[in-house]
Amino acid sequence: MTPFITINQENIDKEHICCAFSDKKCQESYELKKKWLKSEFENGYTFYRLNERAKVFIEYGPIEQAWLPIEGENFININCFWVSGKYKGNGYGKALLQKALDDAEKTGKTGLVTVVGKKKNHFMSEGKWFLRQGFEVVDETASGFMLLMKKIKATEKIPIFKAQTKRDYIENKEGITVYYSNRCPFTDYHVETELRETLKYRGIPFEINKITTLEEAKQAPTPATIFSLYYKGSFITTDLSVCREDRFEKFWQKYKLDSY
Repeated sequence: MTPFITINQENIDKEHICCAFSDKKCQESYELKKKWLKSEFENGYTFYRLNERAKVFIEYGPIEQAWLPIEGENFININCFWVSGKYKGNGYGKALLQKALDDAEKTGKTGLVTVVGKKKNHFMSEGKWFLRQGFEVVDETASGFMLLMKKIKATEKIPIFKAQTKRDYIENKEGITVYYSNRCPFTDYHVETELRETLKYRGIPFEINKITTLEEAKQAPTPATIFSLYYKGSFITTDLSVCREDRFEKFWQKYKLDSY
């Protein structure tokens, strides 16, 4: 029997989706991620995980339906991809990637793409690992993101980042600006509860932009649509943990941001 299971419309209500399944604070956010998945299953989305109570999974779907500011056609886009803790070093990562490659071949896709950081970014896959698996860099942004591609058949139509992502700042912004979506079961609680309270307490101006549609995601200024934080218009981090009061102070000092 395969050690993996595909999560779909038929079993998602009784099966876990890896992240936040034991975090009571994020229970509502967890259900919002499940709701997002249900809608994306209708667009050919796949959620494939180890049949254990573990964080070992891959999510992917057609590039045309990717909640990312990228352009391309006939590729499969890999979203979240995670093998954690004791499960590392057992070949699970390669097995999950092979599942995506097999599906791409079966459906006549040109290949796979994924967004990573030039350095390791929180809540994003490890770029170096993908490069060792035969992916190549096909586009970059000034804010430190790369678009990787692995072709399985020849094409001259190379996927790219949309134009608005090319710079590392957003215009006419004060204080903290955040973009996030329900692609992650942690985001809604940490942004809407913890970060809002932290910023209000400190008197820091802020703007929170929740991405709720595919079109909004395609027009986002950041390739990290799970969570991206800007300060005075400059991109700072994808690290969702800065929403917590105890981590926010360390973050504030690390980046030597101004006081309000």
